[in-house]
Amino acid sequence: MEYISEYNSPVGMMLMSSDGENLTGLWIEKQKYFKSTLGDEYETKNLPVFDKTKTWLAKYFKGENPIMDFQIKPKGSAFRQRIWQYLLKIPYGEITTYGKIANELEKETGKRVSAQAVGGAIGHNPILIIVPCHRVIGSDGSLTGYAGGIDKKKYLLDLENKQAVK
Repeated sequence: MEYISEYNSPVGMMLMSSDGENLTGLWIEKQKYFKSTLGDEYETKNLPVFDKTKTWLAKYFKGENPIMDFQIKPKGSAFRQRIWQYLLKIPYGEITTYGKIANELEKETGKRVSAQAVGGAIGHNPILIIVPCHRVIGSDGSLTGYAGGIDKKKYLLDLENKQAVK
């Protein structure tokens, strides 16, 4: 069984999902791929992981860099998992590019990785903000692609005091 809870954030209503122990999803309402990894059967329930996630989000939206004291378990292919793990390493307030991530993965694996493939995996990130896909921009500094919307990406980057707008 999967469980859900809502959180009213400065970027809109958010829906979170859990397997009962881990956070498995965090989406902004009406975003692209909304509820993409949430199964058909779920129920609203108050869980410790939701309480901890809401506390983390409240601190984040106050401009803090909160410590994650809960487990996440996003659903996706091995390639997507690898990209999402990379995103977790991008420091608060910093940015990187799709191309840089592709180059780093090429160095690690010895296999060609395109920036477009990286972008596709990032676009399907089911745990927005916590897995910070908003910190990835185009190689020319432009704010390209964000499932939640470019306006929300700009808001999050500004919140982290990173002016990356072109």
